Amino acid sequence: MMPHVVTTIAIGTLVALGAGWLWRRWRTAQQQAKQQLAILLFDEKLGELQIEFLSAASATGKPRGLRWKQSDLGETRLFAKDLASGELIALVGATISFEAIAGGDMEDVEAVGNLRFATAIFAYRRGKWTTDGRVVFNLEPAQALERFQDSLVPCQVG
Repeated sequence: MMPHVVTTIAIGTLVALGAGWLWRRWRTAQQQAKQQLAILLFDEKLGELQIEFLSAASATGKPRGLRWKQSDLGETRLFAKDLASGELIALVGATISFEAIAGGDMEDVEAVGNLRFATAIFAYRRGKWTTDGRVVFNLEPAQALERFQDSLVPCQVG
């Protein structure tokens, strides 16, 4: 009688381990499919996201003394996972222009009109892409990803 109990426990353990392995593989495949879908959605929504980015960045009040005039999102983009939140993040190359606020400290600075390159940051939250206007000036997306390597992990696209 005792060998049947041991055999039953061994078989039950193997079944449980196999089911756990299958579930983890399925879960990983689901997460990868959702990530790929989100990346495709990013390209579809790029025009709307560009407008949202300019509005959100303007609302931050930074840089002080300057008004956001225009931001053009470029073709260079990288995707990463935020280790703290688990969110999918898009780092997008951008060219940004400002104008001085009348009566402000920057009004007489000639360099205000110079175009600036930066990386605009977007997050995939609750099933849609959004931005809070965060930007990393003077860094291309790859440089921004390297700079924040402690909190962002690159995602494979495709």
